[in-house]
Amino acid sequence: MLEVGTLLSGINPQSASRVFESAHEAISEMPQPLKDDFLQRLVKKLVQVNLIEKAFEYSLELENEVKRNDSLILVLNSYVNEGNLRNAHRVVEYIQNEPWRSLALFSILKEHLKRGELGTALGLLSQFRSDYWLGEAVKSVAVYLKKSDNLDSAVYEKVFQFMASLSSDVSNDVLKSFLVGLAVQGEIKFVSESLKRIPREQWDEIISAIVSSIIDRGELVTEFLDSLPEDAKILAVGYVLDILLERPPSSEYLELVRKIGSFASSERIKVKAVRYLSKLHDYEGAWNLASSISDPHLRSLAFGSIAIEKLKEGDIDGAIDAALEVKDPRWGSWLLSEILAKIAELQASGQVVEDIEERAEKQKRLWADE
Repeated sequence: MLEVGTLLSGINPQSASRVFESAHEAISEMPQPLKDDFLQRLVKKLVQVNLIEKAFEYSLELENEVKRNDSLILVLNSYVNEGNLRNAHRVVEYIQNEPWRSLALFSILKEHLKRGELGTALGLLSQFRSDYWLGEAVKSVAVYLKKSDNLDSAVYEKVFQFMASLSSDVSNDVLKSFLVGLAVQGEIKFVSESLKRIPREQWDEIISAIVSSIIDRGELVTEFLDSLPEDAKILAVGYVLDILLERPPSSEYLELVRKIGSFASSERIKVKAVRYLSKLHDYEGAWNLASSISDPHLRSLAFGSIAIEKLKEGDIDGAIDAALEVKDPRWGSWLLSEILAKIAELQASGQVVEDIEERAEKQKRLWADE
């Protein structure tokens, strides 16, 4: 009956409707779960032949939560596609479970943006309860703002204030997604200025998300770092180096890491920069930066990184020279003994384990207990 109704829909719509009604009557007499299986198939056929209102009516009869919500989303998207947002909003009222409700709101929000109805789209954001779909919605708003040539920073400011005014349980995620979206679109100046008005305790999460989103675009990373106040810049460069050190080294980031090393006031940041430069075999840059580190423990880590990379290349003399640059007797002696142990590793297995930092922390705790 479902197939007959579908075929008739293009020839005799009235006859098709009667066949679908007969199919519905038969399905209503079926036991579960067969009833829901066929009822969902009926809804799909009705949507296919554009009998949306009937599809909506039958969707509400589904007892299975997943099937009901999936069917309602199908109906809602049909209304959105034909531009009937009034009915789409009506369907949302019957979708109470997540992530379906937020997915439905996202579909409606995109259509409002397509029509240029920014205010209405923004009004929907506070109704999202799924973090994922909220993030996608805010990114869509950011993309819309970027693509709208007639918009300026005043509009961004208005949107920022609106998002900051949302209830606290969604405000943080909304602001983060909004600023990440703008950063990806290249609006670095506005993003940096906005950070200054966000509570300090939110910086770590937001800056980390921004860096993760733009790390593959070196020019944006550089612009972002240059635009930040000093305390935010320290956080940002730390995240940049952490991400880079987790990846295979790439010469694409050589100048960026050199720049970070040149302006970094934190010696811990300098150690990370030395590690990356060493991995790129920029030994001159790494050596000069390591030489500027005064803390004995951190200096041993920096020159230890250089020594490890030199050992990997079979340059034992260079590794020992690096170890001898740690002038503190205690840490210098420790590092030299570690390098000698690494030489033994190299000769035994042909590999060198990069665990200098971990072993140094253990040694530091050991000395603290003495």
